[in-house]
Amino acid sequence: MKPRYLQQETSHRDRWTVSYLDVITILLIFFVAAAAKTITPQNAPQPAPKAPPQQVKAPAPEPDPLSAIEQKLKETGLAVHREPRGLVISLPQAVLFASGDDRVSAAAMPTVAQIAGAIQPVPNHVQLVGYADSTPIHTRRFHNNWELSAARGLRLLELLTQRYAIDESRLSVSSDGANKPRESNQTAEGRAQNRRVEIVILAN
Repeated sequence: MKPRYLQQETSHRDRWTVSYLDVITILLIFFVAAAAKTITPQNAPQPAPKAPPQQVKAPAPEPDPLSAIEQKLKETGLAVHREPRGLVISLPQAVLFASGDDRVSAAAMPTVAQIAGAIQPVPNHVQLVGYADSTPIHTRRFHNNWELSAARGLRLLELLTQRYAIDESRLSVSSDGANKPRESNQTAEGRAQNRRVEIVILAN
């Protein structure tokens, strides 16, 4: 057996290598941790912000030409109202015609001019409807209320086309005679309300 001083001390000579590996491992862990800290969500690329959804605007409703006409004529004091068929302008017989006559009076011309000015800008069809009271009429010109009511509508059509250049194809004339009274025919006031001409600007 060799003396102790001649024996190789292998166990203590390689101990430094173990410490070196530990240091390398610790340094590797340190660098990995340091690298992990530098990669934070703040430094990570952020997704581009989404554009706000564009709101689709509903198309603006088209203006109603009859509403403008209604307002304009009401300001002149005419009797105007809306019905499902359209805008109705009601003219008492006394405003337009003498009793039993179909000729438009001179005093009615400003009123007719206002109505013609309201009708001209719009393309709507226009009906001229004559009405009478229940009192029978029989003259050399008119044998009954139907003929008188129709004649008054025709005179008004001629005036609108000839003087105010409204296209005749837009106009039509009808007579309801004593049908569809507005008031009772038992009183003079009611009969006066029933003798009328309605100018109807159709809705469509």
